[in-house]
Amino acid sequence: MSPHSTSLRSLGIRIGELASGPANSIADVPGVAVGHVTLSDGAVQTGVTAVRFHDGNPFRDKLPAAAHVLNGFGKSIGLVQVEELGTLETPVVLTNTLSVGTAAAALVRHMLETTPEIGDTTGTVNPVVMECNDGAWLNDIRGLHVQESHVRAALDAAATVFEQGNVGAGTGMSCYGLAGGIGSASRVVRVSRRDYTLGVLTLCNMGRLADLRIDGRAVGPAIAERIAAETADAEKGSIIVLIATDAPLDARQLRRVATRAGAGIVRTGSHLGSGSGDIALAVSTAEPIPHAPKNTKVMTRSVLHEDAIDRVFRATIEASEEAILRALLAARPRVGKQGRTRRALNEFADLLAL
Repeated sequence: MSPHSTSLRSLGIRIGELASGPANSIADVPGVAVGHVTLSDGAVQTGVTAVRFHDGNPFRDKLPAAAHVLNGFGKSIGLVQVEELGTLETPVVLTNTLSVGTAAAALVRHMLETTPEIGDTTGTVNPVVMECNDGAWLNDIRGLHVQESHVRAALDAAATVFEQGNVGAGTGMSCYGLAGGIGSASRVVRVSRRDYTLGVLTLCNMGRLADLRIDGRAVGPAIAERIAAETADAEKGSIIVLIATDAPLDARQLRRVATRAGAGIVRTGSHLGSGSGDIALAVSTAEPIPHAPKNTKVMTRSVLHEDAIDRVFRATIEASEEAILRALLAARPRVGKQGRTRRALNEFADLLAL
C-alpha cells in the first residue's frame, strides 16, 4: 500500500466474513510474486505489472487455469489457448492496451531464454498479456512508451511484497472517476480441516463516480458533489482480475471461480458496461502439470469436491471486492497528459468512515 493511503480497516470497514491471509494480497498464495515498473513523467503515465504464479519454470510445470470474459471490449493475448487447454505456461503481464504486443514479445524472449527447448525440441509458448486502456484520460498512449526492457524489469522485480495503487500497469488508470490502478486482497478457506488461500490482484480502470459503493454504501454521489465532478454517461473502462489459489481445482472448476469475480466487481458499483473490457483469469498452484511426463501419459490428480467449492466462490467475491477498494485507497492524486488530473479516494476519508 502507498504510505499515504487510508486502509479499509482504519475506516471501520471489513469486507465479507472470511479471514484474510497474512499480507492480505495475492502473494499470500505460496509461490506467487508481483513486480512493477512505473513510468510517471508528465504525459507519460503508464507501466507494467508482472505476476509469477510459482517459483519454478511455468512452461515445464504448467498450472491449471481458466479465463472468463464478463465483457469482451479488451485486447488480451493468450486466452484462447488457456480456454482450450486449461493451462497457464508463462507469467502474466499487465500493461496498457497499445503495449500488449511489446509485452508479449518481451515475455516470449524471457521464456526462450529460460527454456531453451521451446521452439526447438518441443512446441512454442503461449504468452499471456492482459490490458486496460490508460490513454482515455491520463496517459499519452500513442507514444508507445512501454519497452521490452520495462517488461523484463517487472519480471525481475517480482516479489511477495509489492506496492498497490497507481503503480506499474495501474499508473495511469482511472477507477470510478478517481485515480485507479493495482489492488490486491486474499481470503483463507477451510476445507476438511485444511486451510487454503485464495488471492486476487486487480487492474482497475472502470466505473462511474456516481456508482461507487463501499461495502454497500453509495459514497460516489457525495464525492462527486464535493468536487463538482461530471459523471460520465457510459462506463467505458476495464478491469482485469487475476485469481490464484493453492486449493486443488481443475480448469473447469477454475472457470466457475473466475465467473464469481463479476459479483465482487458489481458490489463496488460497476455494471460492466458495453464499452468495458472485464476479464478474470483463475489459476491453481496446487498440482503443476508436467509439460513432458516421464513415465506415464496418465495422470492422477486431486480436486475439491463440488460440495466444498461454495467457500472458494465466497472467497473470490470478497477478495475481488476488497482488491478494487484497496486499489482506490492506495492510489495517489495524479496529473497526466494535457494537465488532466485524477483525485484520490483517500482524500475523502471523512465521507467513507463508518
